[in-house]
Amino acid sequence: MERLVGEGRSVRALARSDAAAERVAELGAEPVRGDLGDRASLAAGAAGAEVAFHLAAHLGEWGDWDDFERGNVEGTRNALAACAEAEVRRFVHCGTEAALMAGEPLVGVDETAPLRPDSRAPYPATKAKAEQAVREAAREGFETVVLRPRFVWGKGDTTLLPEMVATVESGRFAWVGGGRNVTDTTHVDNVVEGLLLAAEKGRSGEAYFVTDGEPVVFREFVTALLQTQGVEPPGRSLPAWTAAPMARVCEAAWRTLPLPGDPPMTAFRSWLLTQECTIDISKARTELGYEPVVSHEQGLAGLTA
Repeated sequence: MERLVGEGRSVRALARSDAAAERVAELGAEPVRGDLGDRASLAAGAAGAEVAFHLAAHLGEWGDWDDFERGNVEGTRNALAACAEAEVRRFVHCGTEAALMAGEPLVGVDETAPLRPDSRAPYPATKAKAEQAVREAAREGFETVVLRPRFVWGKGDTTLLPEMVATVESGRFAWVGGGRNVTDTTHVDNVVEGLLLAAEKGRSGEAYFVTDGEPVVFREFVTALLQTQGVEPPGRSLPAWTAAPMARVCEAAWRTLPLPGDPPMTAFRSWLLTQECTIDISKARTELGYEPVVSHEQGLAGLTA
């Protein structure tokens, strides 16, 4: 939003609350009150727009499947229908590499790897279904493109980094398998760059991966992120082989007992903490002209500024 406004574009943004509407207005965009369950408000907000960016999602490693279906699948279908009704020319959907996750490492994967709507974890399964809906909606006069960033981080993060800081400070943090798995990441400014290129150059009905362009060791990168907040992670580590059985036990207990909060280990979390996830971004480079605009060093420096 900030980049579009800064470039002199006319921007509207969906806001579910008064506080969100105020924040949108502060950034120089026009707030439109509504939510993903209200197709009429979506269509009204999209009226006259050339391009729609769909970035909303129900996040989490655990929770009610119905909430994930409602937020990620039904919400995306509502947004597609509303934008088509409003005669929006292009619909850009922010997907995720998680839509490919079902328990196996992702090693050098590209856009030919299959989506996994059959994943046992609700977030990957419903994000896969959402992407299917987006790509299937492409037709003449209504172009749809999917951008898939991996491990989004950077200034303004209100979820990932604050949660990691809270976990360390509560004494609940531990590496799994030493945290030596390799992963790709995507700074928020690189996500924005990819989204704008997808809006301009992406082929309708296609998906594109974007990353920071260079994989990192999970432990080293997370340690650097936490250090930008003055937090030092402990050296405690659990054996990697314990993650999957621990997830099964925890998920079963939380499904059957009235236990508070989320399970300490889930299938999705075990995949994130122990498995390699490296991405081939050749397609975005070739077709979109994508190159990262912010390096790891620049992004980390921005978090300490």
